[in-house]
Amino acid sequence: MANIDISVVIPVYNSEECLEELAKRLTEVLEKTGLTYEIILVNDGSADNSWGKITDLCEIHSTVKGIKLRKNFGQDNAIIAGLNYATGASIIIMDDDLQHDPADIPALLDGLEQGYDVCYARFSIKKQTWFKNFGSWFNDKVANIVLKKPKGVYLSPYKAVKREVIDEIIKYDGPYPYVDGLLFRVTANITQVPVMHHERFAGKGNYNLRKSITVWLKLATNFSVFPLRIATYVGFLASCIGFLLAIFFIIQHFVVEGAPAGWASTIVSVLFLGGIQLISIGIIGEYLGRLFLQHSEAPQFVVENVVEK
Repeated sequence: MANIDISVVIPVYNSEECLEELAKRLTEVLEKTGLTYEIILVNDGSADNSWGKITDLCEIHSTVKGIKLRKNFGQDNAIIAGLNYATGASIIIMDDDLQHDPADIPALLDGLEQGYDVCYARFSIKKQTWFKNFGSWFNDKVANIVLKKPKGVYLSPYKAVKREVIDEIIKYDGPYPYVDGLLFRVTANITQVPVMHHERFAGKGNYNLRKSITVWLKLATNFSVFPLRIATYVGFLASCIGFLLAIFFIIQHFVVEGAPAGWASTIVSVLFLGGIQLISIGIIGEYLGRLFLQHSEAPQFVVENVVEK
């Protein structure tokens, strides 16, 4: 293993317009540290010319390594792929669009120097769409319950992690990795530093509703049985409501003239209970599906090519 001080791992998806400036700023910052470093760009099945840009950067910079995945596996899978190739004593994980300023890397590394295993970047104001902000907020609330995350810690995609922690989390071989969840499984020795969040340098963001739901499902079903417990509680509550309604209709039949409106109450009950049953079955199916894929050895990622100077 090479004697590298810092590895910067960046998942890349449809960001060809950002990569040249990203490599330039990273190089400027990392050169000033006086430490040895490598920049690992993981192309996660981009539809644009991101891989062409990465190969060009590898020819220019001896410190840049390009990894091409055979298809789009997802952000966390791409990060895990990069971590498997990282050799640094400290690892920086960041996005590819320069909303994470490379100039903040020394502050993150200082957090590790103070003895912490993980140092998150905390953004007071995030310059992104309201929908993405809402998704981040909701995911944070779920993490408080599922991961027992301290409420003051923000799960930022921009962070610094010690080598020993990385060595532990890459042991996870399931097909649905969630990096922050794995970090909290390994250590509670975590801090954060305040930094600025910036506008995307170029192009359009790739965040959408499907990705938001995917992140939530990874968090909820990979690290907790909490959703199953919710389904149990809701099922119990629905049973109680059904029992009370049955008593109400019986009393109404004997006390009030005329029988209760049968079709309306029946349809409401069927829709209510049927919806709960379908949600519960879906949650159970999500768990079973993930178990099936893990035991069938579905890959986290498949590397097509690795390029470096």
